Amino acid sequence: MAAAEIAKLERAVWEALVAGDPAADDAHLSADFLGVYPSGFSDRDGHIGQLADGPTVAEYRISQDHHMTLGPDQHLYAYHAAYRRPDRLEWEEMLVSSIWRRDGDTWRNIFSQDTPLGGVVPP
Repeated sequence: MAAAEIAKLERAVWEALVAGDPAADDAHLSADFLGVYPSGFSDRDGHIGQLADGPTVAEYRISQDHHMTLGPDQHLYAYHAAYRRPDRLEWEEMLVSSIWRRDGDTWRNIFSQDTPLGGVVPP
């Protein structure tokens, strides 16, 4: 099933944020990507553009994985993310929902929504 593959791909997006690698981020996003964030809506260029000044995440942890098949070529992956920004010592947390769509032999992220939980989590 796609669950393990999708979880690995989602972590690859996080790794792109840690590395500050726009090309790696771009490789996982569909042309019609839509992000829904506390700051507003974002398209693929906006998601990739956040890496223009380098990494946006120093380290992260993913837990509480939930998977749902939405159809033969679409998969929802929702989880809890704890992360630390490069310029901060405090960890933040949020719930993330991502939808991935298969395009031939490749899965691409078409949608992501981040829901901040507020507060700080211990390292």
